[in-house]
Amino acid sequence: MRIGLFGGTFNPVHFGHLRTVLEVRERFALDRVYLIPSAIPPHKSEVGIASPLDRLEMIRQAVADDSAFVVSNVELMRAGPSYTIDTLSFFAEVFTETDPHFLIVGLDAFLEIHTWKDFMGIMTRIPLIVMGRPGAYSQGRFADMPLAVADYLDRLVTGYRYDREQAVFVHPEFQPVYLIGVTSLDISSSAIRSLVRSGRSIRFLVPETVSHIISSKGLYQ
Repeated sequence: MRIGLFGGTFNPVHFGHLRTVLEVRERFALDRVYLIPSAIPPHKSEVGIASPLDRLEMIRQAVADDSAFVVSNVELMRAGPSYTIDTLSFFAEVFTETDPHFLIVGLDAFLEIHTWKDFMGIMTRIPLIVMGRPGAYSQGRFADMPLAVADYLDRLVTGYRYDREQAVFVHPEFQPVYLIGVTSLDISSSAIRSLVRSGRSIRFLVPETVSHIISSKGLYQ
């Protein structure tokens, strides 16, 4: 079974998250994608973040009709900041060696991976799938993305080589870094929260089930 791991604050989850990770699942023939909300994101302020349980419920409702998506509470059950390396250690005990698994990240997050706890351990443990950001490196404007990633990788570690045909950086010691251009949906959680605070509609930005939870619980007011 081929597994994808996709973490984030999901505050709230929206169609930008869901559409892009769907395209990754199809492109890489993933059987399951685990959506993993963070409890305490190490690189973000906790101000304005909905409770872990509310964010977990929004994600569960958002993907309830697609069994290929699995929502994991592993980071919510662990005390302290939600470090990716700890989550990978957990899933290493869940998967077998015959289950290829991939860490899915957006380009902006990847370009900060040097600030993550034990980022070299991450890059030796699991292949990464890096999604282009809306507008800059989406499906229609993918050509420049390898240049940005190559420059960043050169500053992290020498030896990565780009395979243009497969859109992947390979290294003799570290795991591959795959690139994918995704549909440009310029939707952000912060913009959604701002709309809610101003009393404006968030219809067509989030699933109806997510909108209902936000409204019924008075989130982001």
